[in-house]
Parts: sequence; C-alpha cells; structure tokens
Amino acid sequence: MNLLVTLDSNYIRPLRVMLKSLFLNNPGEKFQIYLLHTSLKDEELQSIDRFVSLHDSSLHVIRFEEDCFDDAPVLLHYTKEMYFRLLAFKLLPETLDRVLYLDPDILVLNPIKELYETDLNGYLYAAAYRDKMSITEINRIRLYPYDISAYFNSGVLLMNLERLRVEADETEIYRFVEENRSRLIMPDQDILNALYAKKIKKLDELYYNYDARFYRYYKHSTDGYFDMDRVISETVFLHFCGKKKPWTKKYSGVFYSLYKHYEKQAFSDMQQGRIVMENKTGKTLKRPKLLWAKKTV
Repeated sequence: MNLLVTLDSNYIRPLRVMLKSLFLNNPGEKFQIYLLHTSLKDEELQSIDRFVSLHDSSLHVIRFEEDCFDDAPVLLHYTKEMYFRLLAFKLLPETLDRVLYLDPDILVLNPIKELYETDLNGYLYAAAYRDKMSITEINRIRLYPYDISAYFNSGVLLMNLERLRVEADETEIYRFVEENRSRLIMPDQDILNALYAKKIKKLDELYYNYDARFYRYYKHSTDGYFDMDRVISETVFLHFCGKKKPWTKKYSGVFYSLYKHYEKQAFSDMQQGRIVMENKTGKTLKRPKLLWAKKTV
C-alpha cells in the first residue's frame, strides 16, 4: 500500500507516533511511504528511514524547491507543506495509481486495507466531512460562489492519481490561492473543497476521520453507540484536529492517555532499533534515496 506524508521538522515526532500505530494495527502489511518536504535535514531523514525499515516497509523521499508556495497563506500550525498533498499527482511516480495521504497528527487504530481498496469509480478523492450543518453552512457562505455541499477534511485523503493526472491542474490551484488568499482560513482544505468537492467520495467520519475533540458529541449523536470501546475497536483514523495537540504539555483531551501509549512504543522502538541496526551493520544507515527534487512552476 502506498502512503503519503508531508511535513517539516516540527512534525517529525508525531509522524513517528502515527507510523507506529499504523504498523502495530496493520500486522503483515508492507507500506511504501512517500515523504514530501522542503527542508528536512539528512539526519532527520535517516532517523525516519531507520524507523520505517524496522517495520519491513520502505521510505521514498521527494524534495520540493524551497520557493514553492512561498507566497501562499501560512497560519499558525498550518505550514506551506500542507499544500503539497494537492500537487501529489505531479510529484509522485507515474507508476502509482493511488495513494493514501495521512496527517501526522493521527492515530491509526485499525486496519486500513478496506479503505485503501475502496472503489473510487471516477472520483478524484475519498474523504470524510464533518456532519454538522453549521460547519457546512459557514464554509458555503465563506467560499461563495464555489458550490460546496459538504466541507471535507483534508487530513485523510485517498487519492485517485490516475484521474487527478487527467483532470487536476496545478495552475488552477495557484490561481485560486492568489485570488482568494484573504479569505483562506484552512488553506489546503479550502482549496480542496472549492475546486474538487463534487469529485470527492464521502467517507464516514466516525470510522475514517474521527475528530478527537468531539468525543462527547459523537457519543451523544449516536445515542451512546459510539463510546470509547467502539472508537478503539472500529475507528480507523483518530485525528487530533485543531491547535491543541496531544504531544504538548497542556493537552487534556479524552484520548491523551491513548496517544501517550503509542508515543511510548514509538520511541522505545527507535532506541531498540538503533542498537539492532548498529549491531548488524557496524555503521549507521545511508541517507534514504531521494526520488527527485522538482520545482513545480
């Protein structure tokens, strides 16, 4: 299965936690992980590569030019790397027909194969949206005149690369940013929804993009059905959306202990893996292979 991640140095630690949860809850699966970035250091890439290799999977690094999207809006915890998933169809190898993008602030709680093999049937993406009328209405008004029937979250995106290469246009993305920069609040999601909302297959957020902030809302809206046990046994992606993140000291959400559980395993593995690798080879790993460095304009 092909996975895509995009990040800067600030998200390396949560990336390891996300990957650890992925490997633990998908036993026997081998992943091809594509990492898009502009500025990660060699030692950071080596550390990620070592971790991925320990779990019988492969890391492929693709570097963007530094000036790509330099003029695009960047807000608080939204970095310019968030735009890169929208250009994945241009940067990933043409041999790939699909890829699953995951934000680093996610825990993977159950197997992903069923989602990965979803029939996209002409859709460009599959994604979940927040099933709250108020959220949809606010974003419909904010992004008018673009026709938005649902506001999809971009943190989990199954991409139909074959169709995207035919139908998506990078110049359209740049033009949208230039013309709407003053009203972009969640920039990558705004682009995704304004340009492609009608070509996105809907996924159930309770299973494929559960917002960790809304545990009580989800439980109440399902008459108690989606309680903590149900989340652990059935939710695939638990997403720590928003400004408050579980790897920070001030976080106090209901899933904090669960996150710390995976975090502990991720970093104990890193220490054990370093010892194993050095004992086997007598030297550290070489820099992971850079597929290519490409400027998109």
